[in-house]
Amino acid sequence: MALINIASHEIHCKIVYYGIGYCGKTTNLQYVHKSINPSARGEMLSIATETERTLFFDFLPLDLGTILGFRTRFHLYTVPGQILYERTRLAVLNGADGIVFVVDSQAERFEENAQSIAELETNMNRIGKDLHNFPFVIQWNKRDMPSALPVPLLERYLNRRGVPSFEAIASDGQGVFATLRAISKNVMAQL
Repeated sequence: MALINIASHEIHCKIVYYGIGYCGKTTNLQYVHKSINPSARGEMLSIATETERTLFFDFLPLDLGTILGFRTRFHLYTVPGQILYERTRLAVLNGADGIVFVVDSQAERFEENAQSIAELETNMNRIGKDLHNFPFVIQWNKRDMPSALPVPLLERYLNRRGVPSFEAIASDGQGVFATLRAISKNVMAQL
């Protein structure tokens, strides 16, 4: 839930990048961080382990200027993708104002993606939210990989709600800002 501070005229929104391990969540945030003017962003915190790049979250406060006299800041987080970190994903998801579900488009990762989106739905229900009425977009990442599945197939099986979706190659920035703009607009419309 967005934090609105009337006294300081600030709105703080939390966007969570969700998906399986190594699908490109951290890569998205790293690209945003390096591409934005340092005066418009904060420091990026990334905690790595031996088996996963993000143990808890990446945090990137992104200042997008003022809206109706309020300074708006988006705080971007990622969740760890490994199965054993389900409780951590739930904790990071709590308080989210918007979700970007990052899909690894490779055929060999399809089943993991399907399980992850089902888990996301379950976790949203656990925190009393419904993805049907929540700012939510999907990013089809790794479109440059030889085994990338066709987008219409991904849409059919992983985007049952018909939410906005974007093709991406996060490692070189393709689709990264289109995805971020869409979820930011969706969050602001919800507010």
